[in-house]
Order: sequence, then C-alpha cells, then structure tokens
Amino acid sequence: MTDHNTAETKATLEVKHDWYQSDSMVVITVLVKNVPEDQAKITFSEERVHLVINLTEFQEYSKAFQLAHKIVPEYSGFKITPSKIEIKLKKSEGIRWEKLEGECTNNNIKTIPQETHLGGDRPPSYPTSKKGKDWNKVEKEIKKQEEEEKPEGDAALQKLFQDLYGRSSDEVRKAMNKSFMESGGTVLSTNWNEVSKKKVEVKPPDGVEFKKWDS
Repeated sequence: MTDHNTAETKATLEVKHDWYQSDSMVVITVLVKNVPEDQAKITFSEERVHLVINLTEFQEYSKAFQLAHKIVPEYSGFKITPSKIEIKLKKSEGIRWEKLEGECTNNNIKTIPQETHLGGDRPPSYPTSKKGKDWNKVEKEIKKQEEEEKPEGDAALQKLFQDLYGRSSDEVRKAMNKSFMESGGTVLSTNWNEVSKKKVEVKPPDGVEFKKWDS
C-alpha cells in the first residue's frame, strides 16, 4: 500500500524542448536537468522518435515525436549533458523542414548523396546506433556540412557555445556550466576563479523580465 501511494504522489517532471536544423541534420534539444544515462531511453524509426525518462523522484516521462519528414534511424543518436538531452536526427533527404512534427511527407528535393550513408566496420559513437557503419567517416562528413552552413538566431548562439565549450579546459567548462545554470542562461563566464566564489546572479537584457523555464 505504501509503494502504491508513493507512486501516486510523485511529482510530474517538467520538460520543454526546442529544435533547429542544418541541411543534413535536425537537432531536438530537450531541456531537462541531471538525467543519468541509464535513466533515459530513446528509440528511433523513420518517422518517429520516442523519449522515455525514468527518474526516481518523478513520474515516468514519455514523449513521442511524430516527425514531419523521414530520418535515417541508424545515423541518428543522442547525448546527455547536465542541463539537457540533445537528439540528433539524420535527414533522409536534404530538404528544409517547415515544422518538426506533423504528417510525414517527403518531397524529392535536394536529396542527400548516398555516399554519406556508406561505411565500414567500426562501431558507432552513439549508443543507439548499429554496428557495421564507419562513424568516423560519417561524423567527419556531418561536421564538414555543419561548418559550411551558417545557422541563425538561437541556433547560431548554441553552435558558438558548443564550439567554445568543446575547445575549453575542464576549469573553463566548470565556469561556463555554473555561470550559465545559476544565471538562467543570461551570463556565460569562463573565469572559474571568479564564479566559484559566489552564486552568479541573473542578468537579463534591459527591459526584459526573467522567468525560470522550470518554475
């Protein structure tokens, strides 16, 4: 009886998501904090992505994305960071998506060359992918395509953050994570000596009222 009541009173996990795209990829950013890798499960099919999160203190969270266009499941994957889950979807065709979800329709426009779908025998870097694919080759191809593209708005800022984070030392990364999380995304500092001494205050732009997304 106790376990049953406990399950009923578990809090609902508040999760938000956003997405952006390049010519070859769609990236879904799931805003959820501190999810252990063994408590998140993501499955892929050509027209659907299903996310399940099981955290002890929350009810199970389940979200199915019914995609507006087809993807290549074996070349799609995800990674988990302390502040989010990033789901990368390989487009089956190099067309611009007008929306993330909806009735799945693919137009034969600007098809991605099949050479990018070929590979060797090395295992993939993403945990959900299959063997028999040369992921070194695929990752290099994707990276090259993304570098040639010029994202705008939030996508550009996110790419800038990712590039800076990837080239930084562990100390700089700690400073970036702490300042970004504590300030609600309004401050990004690389000075660990400074941010380690106190909580980083929220500093929204002039005329903007700050509201927490998870409140």
